[in-house]
Amino acid sequence: MIQKLNLEHILFLDIETVPEVANYEQLDDTKKELWEHKSQYQRKEEFTAEEFYDRAGIWAEFGKIICISVGYFLFKGGVRNFRVTTFQGDEEKILKDFIRLLNDHFSRPKNLLCAHNGKEFDFPYIARRLIIKGMSLPYKLDLFGKKPWEVPHLDTLELWKFGDFKHYTSLKLMANVLGIPSPKEDIDGSMVRDVYYEEGNLDRIVAYCELDVITLAQVFLRLRNDELLPEDQIIHI
Repeated sequence: MIQKLNLEHILFLDIETVPEVANYEQLDDTKKELWEHKSQYQRKEEFTAEEFYDRAGIWAEFGKIICISVGYFLFKGGVRNFRVTTFQGDEEKILKDFIRLLNDHFSRPKNLLCAHNGKEFDFPYIARRLIIKGMSLPYKLDLFGKKPWEVPHLDTLELWKFGDFKHYTSLKLMANVLGIPSPKEDIDGSMVRDVYYEEGNLDRIVAYCELDVITLAQVFLRLRNDELLPEDQIIHI
């Protein structure tokens, strides 16, 4: 039961991704052909491979990570705080900083990673980008040989499914039905590529990503029937 989990042992996270280059024409011929095959099922006949390239960020083979936001609980003197920070900028630096956090502070067997749809997206995406960049997988992302109950990952989407594997609910919808106040978001996920490449405004994306981490933590608290975080318990560092 998730009520028995120690909140201080959980690292909540969210990632934002974009296509590896700004536009389709920047791909070499081989990558264009591979993209056409990879995206064929998703785009069907509605779009050409070039027209569909704006969505390439959802695949680790054709995208890259531009920020990873994380949050964690601290209890001191009976006071609960939720601290939020973001690794941003160059992808290699983002990945190195994230690995350092895992290895230095969340490496113990009792530590868990939590994301919404993390088992289908965030966790494997980070792992694939680490391999592509020639970096070793940290223990928390290396699933080889682990039994399902040994995988140190929590997924709020999976918790909400209650065994209904065909069911999908967005984080925003979960927050709404669970009565979690909706934060004032400056952008949504569909705008990340344009804000990054057209506006060059990473700060807007980071703010959006951090809001998702806070919402993720709030959803997790509601799933435990715990009190939600008030504003004064959320600390950006």
